[in-house]
Amino acid sequence: MKLLLVYNPHAGHDNALKILPKVKKKLQECGIEFDIHLTDYPEHATQIVNEADFSQYDALGAAGGDGTLFEVINGYYKNQSEKRLPLAILPVGTGNAFARDLGLDELNFEKAIDLINPGRTKKIDVGKFTTHGQVYYFLNILGLGFVADVTETAHKLKLFGNFSYTLGVLWQILFKKSHRLEIEVDSEKHVMEALFTEISNTRYTSNFLMAPTAAIDDGYFDITVLKNMGRFRLLKALPTVFTGDHIHLPEVETWKATKIKVVTDVPKVLTPDGELLGITPIEVECLKQAIEVFWK
Repeated sequence: MKLLLVYNPHAGHDNALKILPKVKKKLQECGIEFDIHLTDYPEHATQIVNEADFSQYDALGAAGGDGTLFEVINGYYKNQSEKRLPLAILPVGTGNAFARDLGLDELNFEKAIDLINPGRTKKIDVGKFTTHGQVYYFLNILGLGFVADVTETAHKLKLFGNFSYTLGVLWQILFKKSHRLEIEVDSEKHVMEALFTEISNTRYTSNFLMAPTAAIDDGYFDITVLKNMGRFRLLKALPTVFTGDHIHLPEVETWKATKIKVVTDVPKVLTPDGELLGITPIEVECLKQAIEVFWK
């Protein structure tokens, strides 16, 4: 087996670069041939994958955090090769929410490499969204409103790892802003004053159990909308997101759907897979079992 591995050396506060020799050694021990491409700048991973000749490889790997994976999946869909490759995820970054749904974490890249075997693949869903004429793809989540504002704050606090997201939540509670939301869920329309909308393919957003009933291969998104509430009420409700119990709050609306349209009264920044990219209005579609990943 030959692997094209896109590797973000700056992931995990440059820890990914420190462990690179161990990653190479483990790949060699598993008898996996590999070409490693180190990323140097934003969207470099997308460029690498887009320009790759898939016919020369048996698998495509993404080594980094959720941001690296987002770039890799978008390069994958830009690539014109007839051959399609299964995807290997090596979670060596700060945020690894998607990998968490696969039972992987950044402390055990060896386990992720052990999974790179032709007999250990599974087809999973892919999210596709359109924002102002541009099309992108995601594997984990797509959020807007409060959650995007939190992501922006968390990016500035990456030094604190996964805890940066929690700090971002606390900061944004102080400056929360609601917006008018029009959301169409499989042709069913809803209008409300909302704080955030999260469209989930996976269960986790950072260390929050945002969509406890989500499955990455069922052909549906789990949508979570938090309607407007006061700061004290919001702060009191925060712990329930760690356990998934927030979905039972009266201010929370949830649906499962394959297609979603979102319109807001003011343009809201999007956060696909923890990145900040695009603004509302958007159209989102779940591509059922559209890519293979190595999974236990």
